[in-house]
Amino acid sequence: MGVHAGAVRELLVVLVVAGTGLLLALLAAFGPWHPGAADRHPAVVVELHSPVRSVGTGGVADNAG
Repeated sequence: MGVHAGAVRELLVVLVVAGTGLLLALLAAFGPWHPGAADRHPAVVVELHSPVRSVGTGGVADNAG
C-alpha cells in the first residue's frame, strides 16, 4: 500500500502544479495589462524617430569620383 499512496501523492502534486501554471497563464493572458484612463503616460510599443538627413552628405553619388 505504501507504493500506491506515493504514486497518488505524486500525481496530485503534478496536477496541482499544472493547475497553478494554467491559472497563472490565464491571469497573464486575460489580466488588465494595458494602462487605465487615469494614467498620464500611455504605454507605447515603439517610438518612431526619423533619421536626420542633410542634402548632399553620405550618398553614393556624392562619393563617386
